[in-house]
Amino acid sequence: MGNEILKVNRLSKLFGPGAEQGIQLLEQGYTKERLAKEKNIMVGVNRVSLSINEGEIFVIMGLSGSGKSTLVRMLNRLIEPTSGEVLIHGQDLRKMNKSQLREVRRKTISMVFQKFALFPHRTVLENVEYGLEVQKVNKAERREKAQKSLELVGLKSWEHVLPDQLSGGMQQRVGLARALANDPEILLMDEAFSALDPLIRRDMQDELLELQEKMKKTIVFITHDLDEALRIGDRIALMKDGELVQIGTPEEMLTQPADRYVERFIEDVDLSKVLTASRVMRRPETVTLDRGPRVALQLMRERGISNLFVIDRAKRLLGVITAEDASQALKTGASLRDILIEDGPKVPPETLLNELFEVTSSAKVPLAVVDEQERLLGVIVRGAVLGALAGEVDNKEVSEHGLHS
Repeated sequence: MGNEILKVNRLSKLFGPGAEQGIQLLEQGYTKERLAKEKNIMVGVNRVSLSINEGEIFVIMGLSGSGKSTLVRMLNRLIEPTSGEVLIHGQDLRKMNKSQLREVRRKTISMVFQKFALFPHRTVLENVEYGLEVQKVNKAERREKAQKSLELVGLKSWEHVLPDQLSGGMQQRVGLARALANDPEILLMDEAFSALDPLIRRDMQDELLELQEKMKKTIVFITHDLDEALRIGDRIALMKDGELVQIGTPEEMLTQPADRYVERFIEDVDLSKVLTASRVMRRPETVTLDRGPRVALQLMRERGISNLFVIDRAKRLLGVITAEDASQALKTGASLRDILIEDGPKVPPETLLNELFEVTSSAKVPLAVVDEQERLLGVIVRGAVLGALAGEVDNKEVSEHGLHS
């Protein structure tokens, strides 16, 4: 992820007469319920602070009424905050005049809503170029940008069709293309896929992840769906009653819940679809090719293992040897290279656990975890996968012997 692009400091939104006084009362210890009962002031968002980095998909989630949609609408001042700061590249959005704010909305932030809000009398292409038209961009330029956006979302051949001839998923793609036409740095997506059927919704999630690989935009995604949040989010912020409960990666949310509320929120999640190989791998026991079978056997006896991974001086994986083969090599005078198993199973660290079951069940040697340069990061034994799903992840061991081992 890149540098911080958006920062929120103690951002609040209160509704009702005397909202400014309500902020002071919150600081004095009033609860949301007491404010509503005694002062008729409703708390939408309560002193939320968070930061979002360039190029990440940051998911804000929570149940209905948690304040997530109010929060995202304050990020571009569609809703005016009652107090706090919204900093974009260090500039406070709340201190901007109308002209400055309009410029930010045109060039820095775009928004995709749950409702498609397409003009029924305009073609797909005309809908996508509408924002550029409002900005008085000349026709040739805006048409070119709109066509590029449609190509990005897979609607290149649909530009002259009217919206009512499209499916719900395709209409949402038009909405996404319209937001992308401005080439914004930040994309706000408020329950963008919630109105879609489950299968179409999953397809749109896949589309978004594929698009993000190409675009590297900063995306703030609002949802009430935990599976969706875990699937697409680089980090997740969970809200309750207008307050921030926890921020973390999907794995952190599942393995280190902040409180009982988070535990209950995640209790039905299928961990195998979220936890990755990097979470369950152990520190590998290794040897280099210049060592002989005798040294390899001694290392295996000392460490109580029956396999050793062979690496070069740059920690790149060359293969694996077994105790049985090393013992036989000692008798015949063979070298480690002669008994090296070079086609052992290996996976990248981001591989999901549900993709490891078949590999680990059939493999005769432990599973190697390697990076893009084929450097050995860790090793996975069969029981570690099942143990992780049972909640037996040793976070200390992972942090010490994980990606930097």
